Amino acid sequence: MDAETYKNLSAISVATVTMQLLKRGIRNISMVGVRPLNDPVQRILGPAYTLRYVPLREDLSTPDVLGKPDYPPRLAIEQAPGGSVLVIDGRGRGDLAVVGDLLVERLKVRGVAGVVSDGGVRDCVEALAVGLPLYAAGPAAPASVAGHAAADIETAIQCGGVAIFPGDIIIGDADGVAVIPQALTAEVAQDGVEQERYERFAKLKIQEGRPIPGVYPPNEATKAEYAEWLKAGEPES
Repeated sequence: MDAETYKNLSAISVATVTMQLLKRGIRNISMVGVRPLNDPVQRILGPAYTLRYVPLREDLSTPDVLGKPDYPPRLAIEQAPGGSVLVIDGRGRGDLAVVGDLLVERLKVRGVAGVVSDGGVRDCVEALAVGLPLYAAGPAAPASVAGHAAADIETAIQCGGVAIFPGDIIIGDADGVAVIPQALTAEVAQDGVEQERYERFAKLKIQEGRPIPGVYPPNEATKAEYAEWLKAGEPES
């Protein structure tokens, strides 16, 4: 993701992103059961680095396995690049934690942009105090090993019912989290900025007493008026 695309995405909402993807025929990109936990909400934006859990199988969760240096969650915490979003497939189990405050602290120190999961967060108050953007199902006391077995990293996963491939762009705000296919990121960002520019104009017209028909979406007369508004420097009144 280049600097211009990052700037554009930072300026637009998740709602705008979902509308831009809908216009391109892509609907299933908004995660279910994943919400912002920070108060106030912290936006999140970056390429996905993925970690996948599968249902518990005891031979995959022995002390020897959990202690190995190549245990997938341990690799994910140490290898997720700075600026990336660690996206964890928690199988929709909000009652099982996939991270806690120590792991969140390490991710912040390493410059990771945040964590997104449809699983839970343990020691949630302490994890939130770290200040890293966290989007998850909510607090959960049991550790992942109570019901998950770690499978792999940097592979296609699901999170909140949405398919995520490594490098897809994750964006989150108060409305939730959406996934932008990597190949569409630049055009979604650019068109999203224009969408929100027109919506600012449309809101001004509605505040003046205009009815919705003809303004949203615009008819030809409103399009001409919008063009004049742009030429005038986008005045607020």
